[in-house]
Amino acid sequence: MINTRSEAYKIILKVLQKGIYSGKLLEQSIRKTDFESLDKALLYQLVKGVIKLQNNLDYISARFINPEKFRNTPLKLKILLYLGIYQLVYCDSIPEHAALNETVELGKKLFGDKVAGFVNAVLRAVQKNDQIIYPEDTPLRLSVRYSFPIDLIKIWLSLWGDENTEKLCRYFNQTPLLSIRINRYATDREKLLKYFLRRGVELDSVKASPNMLITSQTTEVLEDVAFSEGYFSVQDISAALVVELMDPKLDQSILDLFAGPGGKATYASEIMQNTGELVAVDKFPLKVKKIKHNVERLQISNMKIINEDAFNYGPVAPAFDRVLLDVPCTGWGVFQKKAELRWQFNQDLKSLLLLQENALKKGALFVREGGFLVYSTCTLNPDENEHQVEKFLEKNRNFKLVPASESIPVKYTNKDYMITLPFKHNMDGAFAAKMQKLS
Repeated sequence: MINTRSEAYKIILKVLQKGIYSGKLLEQSIRKTDFESLDKALLYQLVKGVIKLQNNLDYISARFINPEKFRNTPLKLKILLYLGIYQLVYCDSIPEHAALNETVELGKKLFGDKVAGFVNAVLRAVQKNDQIIYPEDTPLRLSVRYSFPIDLIKIWLSLWGDENTEKLCRYFNQTPLLSIRINRYATDREKLLKYFLRRGVELDSVKASPNMLITSQTTEVLEDVAFSEGYFSVQDISAALVVELMDPKLDQSILDLFAGPGGKATYASEIMQNTGELVAVDKFPLKVKKIKHNVERLQISNMKIINEDAFNYGPVAPAFDRVLLDVPCTGWGVFQKKAELRWQFNQDLKSLLLLQENALKKGALFVREGGFLVYSTCTLNPDENEHQVEKFLEKNRNFKLVPASESIPVKYTNKDYMITLPFKHNMDGAFAAKMQKLS
């Protein structure tokens, strides 16, 4: 029998030591083990929770250990403390005795009795003194309480103020709901709702899009045969809104230059009802493999998939009705689902900005006269969003910005852009701009 906490420890250690993405490691772990569904849920909760809250867990740990001793505590041991403290402080469903005893037992296996005794003492101290006092300084308080880099907190405070920044932090630390996109080419909302209701699964409609549903019963939905048979896909509501902003039509030609893993491309194909042609380009073989898998699962027949760097794709010709540029970005909008991204928030921003600028130049070359260019990101950073579009429009007078409210509900728009804010809209943060090529 695989020990869930031991497996969680191994994954967290790899993520924090080597910078490997937790999602990839979790997938590998689930494939090679015989976890029951509840164990899978616990594994995901522990891994994602500890990685998200490492700043906070480090702060709590330091309160109960001699400062000099804490500074010299190796990361391997700190992670064990984080794992125990996370269960004690944040996992209401785990009895305190189980959280404490299981962590101490893991400590014995990993480090021996002496270290396990130290871990036991720290966790019992946390258990007895669970009222954590945080700093009064607002940026520092938010940084350690909600576990974000303080430089990022300061940027958010300047953009949205104290109250909304705290709401944003809270949102990102919640366990995400599952949002699914109905394959309306295969079924409809009422049929899918009734189907799952008969299986004891509750799905809720959302106001943002008639094709989206949400649920907290993630495992039950993803393990249902309706998923493998292509009746729905997993996609955030904000990502679906980008496609609805693009507004694909029957028999059109569409180019998606950064298509992997294919969520937006497959949605566009469904809306087009397998008519016309959609060319999906991505340079990463694993992402291309995922696109192909989803195309097969959803029985899509109008998509041409190309494994190539978007910047090398050609021949260049203004032949497409729609060109989608869902560009690489800092990912500020998806911190709820991608735990480690918050610790890489500013990684190589300069090269990302240049890539985004060049992507706009490249994508514009493929848009036919009267056609549309859609630029989108999953970040909340104005430098990657509005400022990029403004620069592009200044240099390309033959393109004009089209009000997003013409295609999607006005609630998710601001100054003609599509902008979703997690603290306001309860979905991932995203940005998109729709531009039309003039004569």
